[in-house]
Amino acid sequence: MAKKITPKVSWVGKVDWELTRFHGDEYSTHRGSSYNSYLVRDEKVALIDTVWLPYDKEFVARLKQEIDLSRIDYIIMNHNEVDHSGALPELMREIPGTPIYCTKKGEAILRGHYHEDWNFVNVKTGDTLSLGSSTLTFIEATMLHWPDTMFTYLDADGGILFSNDGFGQHFASESLFDDTVEPEALMREAEKYYANILSPFSVLVAKKMQQLLAMNLPMALICPSHGVIWRKGIAEILERYQAWAAGYEENQVTIVYDTMWQSTRKMAEAIAEGIAEADPSIKVIIKNIALDDKNDILTEIFHSRAVLVGSPTVNNGCTFAIAGLLEMAAGLKLKGKRAAAFGSFGWGGGAVKLINAKLTEAGFVLADDGIAKPWVPDEAALADCRLYGRNFINPS
Repeated sequence: MAKKITPKVSWVGKVDWELTRFHGDEYSTHRGSSYNSYLVRDEKVALIDTVWLPYDKEFVARLKQEIDLSRIDYIIMNHNEVDHSGALPELMREIPGTPIYCTKKGEAILRGHYHEDWNFVNVKTGDTLSLGSSTLTFIEATMLHWPDTMFTYLDADGGILFSNDGFGQHFASESLFDDTVEPEALMREAEKYYANILSPFSVLVAKKMQQLLAMNLPMALICPSHGVIWRKGIAEILERYQAWAAGYEENQVTIVYDTMWQSTRKMAEAIAEGIAEADPSIKVIIKNIALDDKNDILTEIFHSRAVLVGSPTVNNGCTFAIAGLLEMAAGLKLKGKRAAAFGSFGWGGGAVKLINAKLTEAGFVLADDGIAKPWVPDEAALADCRLYGRNFINPS
């Protein structure tokens, strides 16, 4: 069902309450998501983005209820991953000659996905498209988070930035707007989205934020393609993006571990006790990689000033869950955070050394060589772990 959000703009997307995993199995969506598409009506009519492929027929059927499809003059594709472009083939079967405005790389991606020779119009930053009394301005946002990404700005209804994945969240809501949902949960999902999807491109995000703010565009709304629309929290989300793109950290240490027979868990808890003893102001988070969601853990690491990673030694290495988490962390390019490894072992070690190597490859700064303890740690070994935690926070 379409929803009017301003005099000229209607939301014509899809709220997906059932979504629990995204990007295959790479991203957890505990609160569902939405695929936001927007219809802009003036003397000319523009459709901005579509929805994910599983909802293509539903999307087109609902769009027909809202408007005669032949009245759509332009299709704007800000980004062409299938969660945004999936319904495009179904729509183009109805209105095949309609021009599709996208970046040059956007055209290449659409051709690569759908192998269709549609009526493409390439645009770049500063190009405009008149709709009559209002104008769309295109702003390239390369690698936020794909090479083809752009924003589209409408100079009507107080100014609206259609930002696609920028400022998005996986957050399902029928009410659509930021001030109609629980603010803490919303900002948590916005940070999780940034940490897991946009943080690899923080240098580019920082530059784009500088450019966007320098343009001094009036903004009554920021309309992303996932989650809720920002209307009350525009200043806050802009500030958060600037902070998240600039080596973000808070006074938090995250301890992540895997365990086979609870020895590494005992070490993790003892290290946490030592940190808390050394500095009670530090927030210490302990996560079991086998039980806790990997994307939530990565968000905690993004949030932290330092991280400790622990694993028992298995076949001279670490567990596959810890290795997988470190591989994901490497892709996020979380540069400059302090880190250390710990773990238990039986007749032969190896996990701590391997974790150290993976932490270094991922861009973390090793605090030391880590700590390893054989078999089940006794009171003396746990005392060493507590001391290690104290020294990790207050190195001599």
